[in-house]
Amino acid sequence: MAYVKNTLRVLVFLLVGGLLHYVLPQHDVVKITSTEIIRMDFSGVNRIFFAQADSASAELATRDIRLINTVKRQTWLLGFIRRDREKVMVYRNEDTGWIWPPYFKFDSSDLQAEASAALSTNDKEQWAVITHYGWRNRFFTVYPNAIGIRKVDGPDVTVIPWFNIFFFAFVLLAIGMIRAMWRQFRERSIDPTLEDVHESVVQQKGRLTQWLDTWRSKK
Repeated sequence: MAYVKNTLRVLVFLLVGGLLHYVLPQHDVVKITSTEIIRMDFSGVNRIFFAQADSASAELATRDIRLINTVKRQTWLLGFIRRDREKVMVYRNEDTGWIWPPYFKFDSSDLQAEASAALSTNDKEQWAVITHYGWRNRFFTVYPNAIGIRKVDGPDVTVIPWFNIFFFAFVLLAIGMIRAMWRQFRERSIDPTLEDVHESVVQQKGRLTQWLDTWRSKK
């Protein structure tokens, strides 16, 4: 039984952790090499990893996807430790609108223009920080969605994920408050009720025992 409980706990932890890793914003230090628009047909596997069509556009089975091609500085520990190695990374750029995740992004066209203005060339190396959510999967053709772009002076810039820090602090605070409220509720309402039920059961058991004893004495 303990093995089953531990397995369920691990599965819940992995599901929640994977969901948070997908939807929470991440920051990559990159060089933008080019931007492009491709025509894409969605499959039943990768469709859930794409947002909706741009605001005021019809949702179709196939549509144009804006892409931002970059060279990214590789990192360890979710971006906290940067490495000297680089790799290519492709981001999509599409509106999230009012759907999940709640980034309320309606400016994909403007963001594409910002990406074009921040292109890095052989004559002038330009670094930028791309804020995004999602994963890159080459097998299923899945791209992370870019949310914001800002130019930086170099690849060694320190990016502090303030939103994620405040988010997890809020979650820990909320869990602590809910736990404290549950303890108070249990001490004030549930425990007294259980004690009353236990005392009632003991009394009924004692009366039954006394009644049985009367029969035994008659025998």
